Amino acid sequence: MSGFSADWLALREPADHRARNAEVQSALAARLAMRPSVRVIDLGSGTGSNLRATSRLLPARQSWTLVDHDAALLRAAREVLATWADSAVPDDGGGLRLTHEGRDITVAFKVADLESELEDVIAAGADLVTAAALFDLASPAFIARTVKAVAAQGAMFYTALTYNGRQLWQPRHPLDSQMTAAFNRHQMTDKGFGASAGPTAPIELGEQFQLAGYGVIEGDSPWLLAAPRDRTLLAELVAGHAQAVGETGVVARGDIDRWAALERKAADIGHVDTFAFPASDARDWPVE
Repeated sequence: MSGFSADWLALREPADHRARNAEVQSALAARLAMRPSVRVIDLGSGTGSNLRATSRLLPARQSWTLVDHDAALLRAAREVLATWADSAVPDDGGGLRLTHEGRDITVAFKVADLESELEDVIAAGADLVTAAALFDLASPAFIARTVKAVAAQGAMFYTALTYNGRQLWQPRHPLDSQMTAAFNRHQMTDKGFGASAGPTAPIELGEQFQLAGYGVIEGDSPWLLAAPRDRTLLAELVAGHAQAVGETGVVARGDIDRWAALERKAADIGHVDTFAFPASDARDWPVE
């Protein structure tokens, strides 16, 4: 999987947390409300942003396994989580025991290559398998493998911020549509899991879980960015888009530079959140 720096993940975290779909979150929280505890596996966890956003929705006792291929990001996760928590104590297994807002959270850290170890990671056992901003970087085959492994455990599944290809920029530029199309093309190249599903990933996730007999609840979770609050993130996003489009070779370099030179004041970048739950529970929830 393509690498991301801890600085980039920290920069985007506030926007990620604001964007999450409240109805999908409520469905997850309601499904787990009567449980005293929950075991969670977080795929592609980075520095633990997904735990920080999701833990408030879960029961009072939580056991998380953060899984990432990058040991440096997991080391950063340990530090960030210890700062975020009300209290943090190392445990004998190399993890952390945290308290935060009345919840007791144990955290284990696992370095793994999900391309080759996905099934083993999920087979370790969890009530909930989760991720954030991951599956648009994964191939349809990897998504199908994830669904199969989750269903084999009878686990629930929750993922946030899967990119869906929609971009609206302010102020507008005549090249916006061309740049978005080229960026989406780049998103469908290999990011470490084979040719990526890119903007089609939300559809792949929903269809695959429905084929597995799961109920599925989906909801939009767009980044709604605006200066001055998000000025730095907007600038980094424009620069990243320009670099990605440049790698495709389908837009002239001069056009890319002209597009990137326009300072953006706002952006609406589309994402989708997905909650899926086993067939035995499907009668209790509408499939959207």
